Amino acid sequence: MVKKKRIFIPIWLLWIVKAGHIFKTIRFARISRFYKEGCWIVLGQISAVIGTLFGVRLITELLDPAAYGELALSLAVATVINQTVLGPLSNGVTRFYAPAQEFSDLGNYLNAAYKLLLFATGVVILIALVALAVLLVTGRAEWQALTISSIVFATLSGYNVIFSGIQNAARQRAIVALHQGIEPWLRFGLAASFLFWLSATSTVAIAGYAAATLILLGSQFVFFQKLTLNNVNDLNVGKSWGNDILKYSWPFASWGLFSWALIVSDRWALEFFVSTREVGLYAVLFQLGYQPVSMATGMVVQLLSPILFQRAGDASDALRNVNVNNLSWMLFLLSLSMTGVLFLIALVFHENIFNIFAAKEYVSISYLLPWIMLAGGLFAAGQVMSLNLMSQMKTRDMVTVKIATSIFGIVFNFAGAYLFGVAGVVYAGVLFSLVYSVWMAVTSQNVVAKQ
Repeated sequence: MVKKKRIFIPIWLLWIVKAGHIFKTIRFARISRFYKEGCWIVLGQISAVIGTLFGVRLITELLDPAAYGELALSLAVATVINQTVLGPLSNGVTRFYAPAQEFSDLGNYLNAAYKLLLFATGVVILIALVALAVLLVTGRAEWQALTISSIVFATLSGYNVIFSGIQNAARQRAIVALHQGIEPWLRFGLAASFLFWLSATSTVAIAGYAAATLILLGSQFVFFQKLTLNNVNDLNVGKSWGNDILKYSWPFASWGLFSWALIVSDRWALEFFVSTREVGLYAVLFQLGYQPVSMATGMVVQLLSPILFQRAGDASDALRNVNVNNLSWMLFLLSLSMTGVLFLIALVFHENIFNIFAAKEYVSISYLLPWIMLAGGLFAAGQVMSLNLMSQMKTRDMVTVKIATSIFGIVFNFAGAYLFGVAGVVYAGVLFSLVYSVWMAVTSQNVVAKQ
């Protein structure tokens, strides 16, 4: 009888094979999850972009340029709430989800977020009372209804952004994409219904916006409750999340007033030097050019921001910070490439785009579409580098850049409106965005070099 030879395999070789199999399994799982999340975000953003474009066409058919200009001015004023109160809070709450998850303390983190949101609501109410008093004293009582509607809409939108930010940080992509995709369709649809059945005024339009946002907020809260219930039994590590969030968020509030002044300066400069009609023309140009570019870049940022935050953790590990920086630069270059492609497309097809998505009386400014797209893309690229600094908990390093460039942008807008009207404001936006993106990139690189 012939004995069979036994094949002896070294134990270390078996471990290598097993480790390779595990690595492939984990890597495939990560790629699969990333692909699924990316698909949800793309679908949500595509729906949002299409809804915005068709919504602009719908509302411009119902409102003349002067009334559309009033709507744009009121929304610009209401943004002070999101720039100085709810926006900074949203950034802080979103950023600390990943560290709270690492510490297994999501329950305390969510409680701190609720308390801060309640405090922010009190601040918003105070702002609303001051605004109404100013309008009454200055003899602008006819603007009170429009102002209140704008503030309500801005506040509800801020709540939605906070809930959506936490859900995005938790990588609940389907829920975030669902609400983002529905939002413009519901907002413009209800606004058009209100305009058709009530009256074609800016106040009625923004009331429709607020009603749509309230419906979305109710849906957000239902899903958010599920996230809360799943984390109420987390360990109590005694960490003061409220203080950490405030410490991280205050730089955003410090430049928030300047950012708000920048955001409203383009429309109010045109109102002051030209006319409300020109504000309406510019508002449509902005919605068709600037916003879609920002949304396209924001789609990539939305996909990668929770990943960057998770990789950075509490930003105490220098090696993790370097990896985040490298990924941010890749995203920065991708944003610039996307901007270049969209600029060339708009350069060729700007008139066709306006014929499809705006009423005929707005087509005269279509030649500015490529340039406002360029402004939006450059600014979005700068925001990518600010995300790099946010990931590394370096929000203080952004204060000088944010405030200084906002002041430059305000000066550019008023000078452009005075000299060249709508075209001047658009070219001022390109100049501001260029300065902002370059300065933010340099600041980001200097911070990494110091580590």
